[in-house]
Amino acid sequence: MPISIQLSQGLLTPQGEREVFPLIADALLRAHGLDGNAFMTPNVIGHVTVSPESASYAGGRPQSLAVVEVKVPATTFPDASVKQAFVGEVTDIIDRLKASPHPRERTFVNVTYALDGAWGIGGKAYTNEELGAAIQQAATG
Repeated sequence: MPISIQLSQGLLTPQGEREVFPLIADALLRAHGLDGNAFMTPNVIGHVTVSPESASYAGGRPQSLAVVEVKVPATTFPDASVKQAFVGEVTDIIDRLKASPHPRERTFVNVTYALDGAWGIGGKAYTNEELGAAIQQAATG
């Protein structure tokens, strides 16, 4: 599950820039009860991109910005409570790691769903059913 984290320079501490991805990856897996799953854990991938604040815009003006985008299979985030828990935890992570004043209102979390059968890992396109089976197999051993 790719995670893209886009941050304004100086928004997080240098240590926070190193910690933010693993913390958000853990939150994603935990929200779905998949922390430690041998199939999913190595497939949570992504990037942290830090841009000058002058290149980060909110309301048409340059200012600090945190954007976290997660691309997931269509079966992920099955109900509103899971979505809310994840969005809230990601926003809390940014708040804990920030180096300067940054309002919660400028932390955005976006989830994009892949179409069934369009989720590829290692050259194999998985259907939602195949992904579920791989996750279950990894959980049982």
